[in-house]
Amino acid sequence: MIRTPLTRWFDLAAPVVGAPMAGVAGGALARAVSLGGGLGMIGVGNATTPEFVAEQAAIPAADDLPFGIGLMAWVLETRPELLEATIATRPALVSVSFGDPAPSVRPLHDAGIAVATQVNTVDDVARAAEAGVDVLVAQGTEAGGHTGHRATLPLLQEVLALTDRPVLAAGGIATGAGVAAALAAGAAGVWIGTPLLACPEALNSPAARARVTAARGEDTVLTRAFDVAQGLAWPQRWPGRALVNDFSRTWHGREAELPGHPDAARVVEARRTGDLDAAPLYAGESVGLVTAERPAADVVRELAGDAERRLRAVAGLLD
Repeated sequence: MIRTPLTRWFDLAAPVVGAPMAGVAGGALARAVSLGGGLGMIGVGNATTPEFVAEQAAIPAADDLPFGIGLMAWVLETRPELLEATIATRPALVSVSFGDPAPSVRPLHDAGIAVATQVNTVDDVARAAEAGVDVLVAQGTEAGGHTGHRATLPLLQEVLALTDRPVLAAGGIATGAGVAAALAAGAAGVWIGTPLLACPEALNSPAARARVTAARGEDTVLTRAFDVAQGLAWPQRWPGRALVNDFSRTWHGREAELPGHPDAARVVEARRTGDLDAAPLYAGESVGLVTAERPAADVVRELAGDAERRLRAVAGLLD
C-alpha cells in the first residue's frame, strides 16, 4: 500500500482525490471514489443550492465514508450561505479555489475541517500560505474544466520547492504510471477529474459519458467562449478546458463578439437540454485514456494498484 502525508492524514488506501467537478461530482460519485480507497469530493457550482449540498453530502456520510466538498471563491463572495451549508455537513476536506481562499479558512478551521486550494501560479502559492491553507493542489493547464496556463509538471516542481505543505498534482493524470510519476516527483497524491467523467455514478448524462469515451487527447480546447456566452462571472484568468464542439469551433477566439448574439442564448438552452454540440463538456487532455464506462471505485483501485507496481519497479533502475 502507498503511504503519503495525504493517505495518513485522511486515512486513505489510495493517494487519490476526486476533483469536485460541479454538475458531475455529486454524492454518489464521492461515495464511489471513497469506497475505492480515495477521497471523494462533491462539486458546488454557482447555481448550487444549500439543499443540494446537504442532500449530496448525506450519501457518503450514510456509509460513514470520508468525503470533501469543493467551493469556488468567486461564488462565495455573493453566496456565503454555500460555505455555511458546507460546514454543516462536516466534510473531511473543503477546497476553496478560483479566487482568494483566505476569508473561508478561519471558519473551516474553527469547525475542524482541513482546507485545500488549487494553485496555478507562484503567486497563488504565496497567497495560499498566507491564508493558512493545509493542502495545495498544483493544477496544470492539461486539466479539464477551469484551469490556468502552466503545465502540470513544471508547476508541480515549483510548488513543491515553495511549500512544506502536502501538494497534490492535478492535470493530465489518468493512469497508474501518471500517479507514480507525480508521487516520485514529490506529490502527496493526485487530484483527478477526467478519469471519472465516464463513471456511472457521475451526475452527467449517458450521452456525455459516451462522448468522453470516444474523444481523443487532441479534442480539447482551452476557452472562455462558454463562460462569456452564459454571462458567468468567472475570472478571466481561468478559462475552461472542454471537448471541442460546434459552438467552440465557431466562437473560440471571438468571445468579444458573443454578448447579445443569438448563439449565446443557444449555449444556455443547450445546458438545459443536454445538447452537446453547444453546451460545454469539460474534460482534460488525458481524455483519450478514458475509453470505457467504469465504476469509480474500480478506477481508483486500479490507479493505486498500478502506481504501486510502477513504484516498486522503479527500484530496478538503481544500481
